Amino acid sequence: MFISGRFLQIGAFAATLATALTGCASPAAKPAEAAPTPSTAPASGKPGAVRIGPAEPTPEPTSATLTPSGQLRPEVRAFGEQLARERGLPLPQVLSTLESSRYNATVSRLIAPSAPGKKVWRSWNTYRGRFIEPKRIGWGVEFWNANAPLLNRAAQQYGVPASIIASIIGVETLYGRNMGNFRVLDALGTLAFDYPDPAKPERAEMFRGQLADFITLSYQGKLEIDAVGSFAGAIGMPQFMPGSIARYAVDGDGDGHIHLESSVEDAVMSVGNFLVQHGWQRGMPVFAPVTLPANAGTLVAGGLTPTLDWPGLQRAGARLAPGASGGTWQSQPLGVIDLAEEMRGTAVYRTATPNFFALTQYNRSYFYATAVSDLADELQARMDRQAAAAGAPAAAAPGAAAPRR
Repeated sequence: MFISGRFLQIGAFAATLATALTGCASPAAKPAEAAPTPSTAPASGKPGAVRIGPAEPTPEPTSATLTPSGQLRPEVRAFGEQLARERGLPLPQVLSTLESSRYNATVSRLIAPSAPGKKVWRSWNTYRGRFIEPKRIGWGVEFWNANAPLLNRAAQQYGVPASIIASIIGVETLYGRNMGNFRVLDALGTLAFDYPDPAKPERAEMFRGQLADFITLSYQGKLEIDAVGSFAGAIGMPQFMPGSIARYAVDGDGDGHIHLESSVEDAVMSVGNFLVQHGWQRGMPVFAPVTLPANAGTLVAGGLTPTLDWPGLQRAGARLAPGASGGTWQSQPLGVIDLAEEMRGTAVYRTATPNFFALTQYNRSYFYATAVSDLADELQARMDRQAAAAGAPAAAAPGAAAPRR
């Protein structure tokens, strides 16, 4: 969701939040690694927790939302009352749900910022290597082969290439192999009311919004109250936060329900819908085939909105890459992005199209969006070679763009 890889947010998919919050330009958690086991330790003694009750509780309950006397904390009750009032939910059920939330110390530890003075060097090569690696590529080819008609249907409907959709699911959860094992209600309750960085109250507020969406979806029967996901509260193969489930998830298999953890159809179609709702343009590459001038770093604006255009880049010394041709991207807003090796003081620069910035709405990181694009390129190349070996022409799926050069 992260800092030139620069910007921090839990966007649609926060399965990858930890790395970004600890200073590495990356997704919002660690999708390539096994999710930590949820903690069942008591909440007492944790730093930064806001508790209402006796000065020396004996003992403090493990609930994320109760005072030591067993009553809902005043700010939690106020949250519940406002939620019930604004969304027309039954107050007793809302309060009962909040009372059942349990503080999770592991969630707090994983979200907590790095210790003061500890420098975490961002490295694009290290980050890229975690995702563009043989096992993930091999599983991606298996996933594509097993779901080719579905991926082609999504590409036809949304204009998002099969390679991009498969890549996102691979980056987020290793094609459903690592969807997290944290009780979502506990993770969101912990982060909503005991966010471990008091200097960022907006983060706690964001998690309160996600908690509100989760409770609403559970009341509507769209999510189980004991649903599990990442330590940041993301759910299913594509790691949608509750707010994204409410706004962008799709019933891809037509069974009347959305099950992102168990229905590949729902997951694939939901990823396509999310991207097109955030500006994905059919037939456009993620990166323009451009050779940038030596001073490309001066062209980096560092934001999540493209601020340049092709005529301006040409005036600055940019040219089409050798052998490349123009395309619809030439009439679109563009941005130059940096992929840093901080310890060396160097960076790789690329020219990003609106489709790159659509990917950053999934996870607000330059590193993340580039890794998705690079993995997609690898998957497409493997599928093309597979088709050639079988004697079939390598045809791009509907919605595909020319490969990045």
